[in-house]
This record gives sequence, C-alpha cells and structure tokens, in this order.
Amino acid sequence: MESSKSTNAAYAVSPPATGLLERLFKLSQHRTTVKIELAAGLTTFITMAYIIFVNPNIMVAAGMDHGAAFVGTCLAAAFGCFLMGLYANWPVGLAPGMGLNAFFSYTVVGTMGYSWEVALGAVFLSGLLFMILTFTKVREWLLNSIPPSLRFSMGAGVGLFLGLIGLKEAGIVVASPATLIHLGDMTSAPAILAAICFLMIAILEHHRVFGGILISILTVTLAGWGLGLVEYHGVFSMPPSVAPTFLAMDVSGALNVGMISVIMAFLFVHMFDTAGTLMGVAQRAHLVDANGHIHNLSKAMKADSTASTVGALFGCPPVTSYVESAAGVAAGGRTGLTAVTIGVLFLAAMFFAPLAGMIPAYATAGALIYVAMLMMSGMAHIDWQDHTNTIPAIITAIMMPLTFSVTDGLALGFITFVVIKLGTGKYKEVSASLYALAAICIAKFIFL
Repeated sequence: MESSKSTNAAYAVSPPATGLLERLFKLSQHRTTVKIELAAGLTTFITMAYIIFVNPNIMVAAGMDHGAAFVGTCLAAAFGCFLMGLYANWPVGLAPGMGLNAFFSYTVVGTMGYSWEVALGAVFLSGLLFMILTFTKVREWLLNSIPPSLRFSMGAGVGLFLGLIGLKEAGIVVASPATLIHLGDMTSAPAILAAICFLMIAILEHHRVFGGILISILTVTLAGWGLGLVEYHGVFSMPPSVAPTFLAMDVSGALNVGMISVIMAFLFVHMFDTAGTLMGVAQRAHLVDANGHIHNLSKAMKADSTASTVGALFGCPPVTSYVESAAGVAAGGRTGLTAVTIGVLFLAAMFFAPLAGMIPAYATAGALIYVAMLMMSGMAHIDWQDHTNTIPAIITAIMMPLTFSVTDGLALGFITFVVIKLGTGKYKEVSASLYALAAICIAKFIFL
C-alpha cells in the first residue's frame, strides 16, 4: 500500500508528457520541456538574428532590392527552421550562409559579371545537386574523398574572404595603385564605428553577453543616427513585397560551362560547412548514441539541402545550418521545437523592415570581420607537421581573399594538393574524385 502511495505521489508531481508537442518532438524522451525548448529557440535566434540585417546589405551589392532581400531572408530562414524541426526533430537554426552570400554578390556578380538572377540560378542548381547527393550515398563518398586539411581550409578561406569584404565596406582597407591595398582613413566615421562594432562584439562575446552581435550592430547604428549618418525611418511596418526577387532566378542562364565552377563552389563549401555544423551540434545536443551513431543525421542533412533549394526561390544565397545553434543547445534545446521557435521568430522579424533598412554598411562590417575570425578556427585542426597537407590548405585559404574568389581558391587548393602528393610519392592519399576535381579545375583555368 505504501509503495502504491509513493507511486501515485510521483505520478502527481511528474505526469507523463502528452499532447501534440510531445507526439511531434518526443520531449520526454529527450528529457526536456516546452519551456526549455522555447527559451533555447529564443537564445539561438538572438545569436543569429544579425543575418536579417547583414544579408540584405550584401545582397544589395548584387543589385537586389533591399526590402525583398530582407523578407526573403526571413522567409527562407523560417522555412529551413520549420523543416529542420518538424522533419528532422533537431534543435538547429538555418538561414542564408555567411560567406556564401559574399561569394554570391562580390565574386559571381561583382567580379565575374553575371546578373544576380543567373547567380540565383546557380544557387538553385547547387541546391538540387546537394539534394541528390544527400538523398543518395554519393554525399558520404564525396565527404570522405576530400582530405580533412582541405575541408578545414575551405571554411577558413571563406572567413578570410568575408573579413576582407568587411574591412573594405568599412573603409579600413582601400585600393592602392602601388600596393593593391593599404590602410584607409582610420579617422573617418565609418571606419571608427566599424572598428568599435567589431571590438564591442569581441568583448561582449567573450563575456557571453546574450545577443552580443545584435547589441553591437544596433548600438553602432544608434551612434550613427546620433552623428547624423543614419536617417530614422521607424521600427515597425508591414513587410515589404518579396515579389522583386521571388522566382526571379535564371536557371537557363546558369546552365553554361562558365558557371560549373560557381555551382561546384556553392556545393562544396555548403556541404562541408553543413556537415561540420550538424556533427558539432549533435555532440552538444546528446544526439549521438554509445556506438557513435548520430540520430536522424540523414534527415537533418536532407532538411538542410532542401532548405537551400527553396531559399533560392525567395532570392537567397544557400541556406545553411548555423553554428550559433550551439547557443540554444547550451540553453537546453534538444528537439525540433527549438528550431520551430526560431522559425516563428524569423517570421515575426519581417515586421522590422524599417529598422533593417537603417542598418548602415559599417555596422554590419564589424559583424563580418568578427564572424571571419571565428571561421578561421578550422585551421587549428590541420596537421601542421605534414607539409603535403598544410601547403595546399594554406593555398586554399589565402587565395580566396587574394583572388577575391572562393572558386579560384578552391581550384588552386585542389590542384596543389594533387600535384604535391604525386610529386612526393604519396599518390595513394589522393582519391579518384580528387583527381577528377583537379582536372576540372585545370580545364577551368585553361579554357574559361
């Protein structure tokens, strides 16, 4: 009888979870609650909300409408988050990828001269390829065929590329006919405010201040308004129309030989960035079993690749999983309810279009420079004792910013890796797919 009373008492305190949310997200199985998941979703959103200000500013450089790019960013991010949460049941937020958006605007459109519609067509095709690779076993084969040193250097190179763009946007680095680039006017307001934004972010993030990047961007914008550099347009409004960019992609224009390297660059950078982010978040969210198997990893990859393809329909560069999701996981997020919460908040953010339109380039430049520093951390995982690995990795990372092209950096890295491995007798370390990629890259430089 006493045992029965104890059981009933325990049941009264902790009744089994029921209802729609339990059935969808298996909250009790993951030892979490609705309250914890909502808090985790808010945490992740605040840490990645800077993208709703940064991405439209980068897309404008490609000639896209700012309001449409802002709404498209929110819609694509929300779709990706809903898919990740409801299909894969992972606590991961998605949004247009940093670095990939810069490659889109400044290389494909700015340097190579393609229209943003054709560039969107390339994003769409790379997304379709990513989906095909993800829904088959080819993705795993490709992931394993690229050596770790080149995988890590890809992210670092994109980071350096992003950092150079941030410095350029702020006027901290300017063109020089004698030395190509040199230090700009550090007494100008944009350069000073961008530097302050970067330093604020670094300090706040060190102290783990909630939403440090967002706080810094808004603070510097407010300072610019006080100095008369920013014109106030309000904070809330109905969302602008997404019509200028919705379904505006030119797929037929992207189906030419010159765009092959662009599509492959979008594909490879996105694929390896996603793999690293998802596996890292899985470890923190305890989604890995005793045998090392990651629960629903295949579904998470499918959600990510599908979101990227759909994002192109809204006028966005590749949509990818955000490493900032680790902040929500640290706050207790364990299920897809966290991701769905992030998606709802992205939809709500569409009503802040006037605020997004006021954010100046120098404010987002500070964030770009900081994110670039974070992306450099991958180089720490390279085996620096083996120069046949380190030299191609350094070539890949350095040549992306120096050529102002992610595509050229990747191509030079692949070629260097194959040649050095062959020249040192380590040809067995080169996969068949890497030989093919190097050959394609050589053909690109010769014929394109």
